[in-house]
Amino acid sequence: MFIGISDIKKHFGEGESRVEVLKGISFELEKGEFCVLLGPSGSGKSTLLNIIGGIDRADSGYISIGGEKTADMSEKALTQYRRKHLGYIFQMYNLIPNLNIKENIEVGAYLSDNPLNVDDILRTLGLYEHRHKLPNQLSGGQQQRTAIGRAIVKNPDILLCDEPTGALDYNTSKEILKLIETVNQKYGSTIIMVTHNDAIKNMADRVVKLRDGVIRKNTVNEKKVSAEELEW
Repeated sequence: MFIGISDIKKHFGEGESRVEVLKGISFELEKGEFCVLLGPSGSGKSTLLNIIGGIDRADSGYISIGGEKTADMSEKALTQYRRKHLGYIFQMYNLIPNLNIKENIEVGAYLSDNPLNVDDILRTLGLYEHRHKLPNQLSGGQQQRTAIGRAIVKNPDILLCDEPTGALDYNTSKEILKLIETVNQKYGSTIIMVTHNDAIKNMADRVVKLRDGVIRKNTVNEKKVSAEELEW
């Protein structure tokens, strides 16, 4: 077991407006596994992703990664942990507008003791010829590729993806999913992806379905398909 998620509970608000968002979530992942967290809006999947990533803290329960519990870490240790082990890809690209594409990716490299080669990543992502452009000179898909580059250049053990294709059209979405699949295979990153798109589950090793803050199903994909073959 590489990632252990044990009895995670989380609420927001108090009194009349208190909402139990996660009601005791437990599952395990092996190193290099590709996991999809699937569920409708409001099922708690993004909250869970933020707790795994140390962005948010659970009310109770714990996350352990490589035998270390994030809840036991000081704020400083948690920041170091995020820098060393985690890469994030969000629906919004959050690129730095006055830096070019190569420089935006290099920002991720500065956070790592063991970064990957920036030019190699630019080539893998099909961005090498655009490396001197600014983000506003690129399409949405190219900006999302840049965001992926910034996340993976750190050489993270774990890549957390929150609806990474949510703002993209069908063809661009498939391209981005193919890239994430390549990252999983080429660099061995463990990937946890939040989505409400049911088709994406077919490319994952493990599918965890959430509804109303609980796991409805936790299944291993016996017939995994490539991102290329996905249709929705």
